[in-house]
Amino acid sequence: MNVLILYYSKTGNTRKLAEKVAEGVRSVSGVEAVMKTTQEVTRDDFVNAAGIIAGSPVYFGVMAADLKRVFDEFVGVRKQMENKVGAAFASSGYWAGGNETTIISILQCLLIYGMIIVGDPMSATGHYGAASVAAPDDKDTDIAQKLGARVAELCKKLG
Repeated sequence: MNVLILYYSKTGNTRKLAEKVAEGVRSVSGVEAVMKTTQEVTRDDFVNAAGIIAGSPVYFGVMAADLKRVFDEFVGVRKQMENKVGAAFASSGYWAGGNETTIISILQCLLIYGMIIVGDPMSATGHYGAASVAAPDDKDTDIAQKLGARVAELCKKLG
């Protein structure tokens, strides 16, 4: 069983957050983390995943165009994604930089794909997902790992 960590990163900060999410996924026995950029991901990666955790830097308060492009292009597999687990993460340049609105824009796509949406667990913040301002610090890293582990655990329960 695997969880796809799908991300777009221009400066490397979102990639760093994706790596921490992947560590959380890998912490759950029997679940593999598959990290793919928006340029590498395939429809098969979507269909074969038990869950998707998608991440983006903040661009005008929403996800980067290249992540949205993937959701648009892969709409043909939408019915095959129903009841899989979905979550999101984001990175911004400023504290009020739009992390939450960007996460919500990603979650909207995952909802339309019919996925079961989760945020980070109560042991983290109990909010929309993981986020960082610039490069992830220790607190951001902890939240990202907990989000990855939560998605992996739910995938096992549902699988």
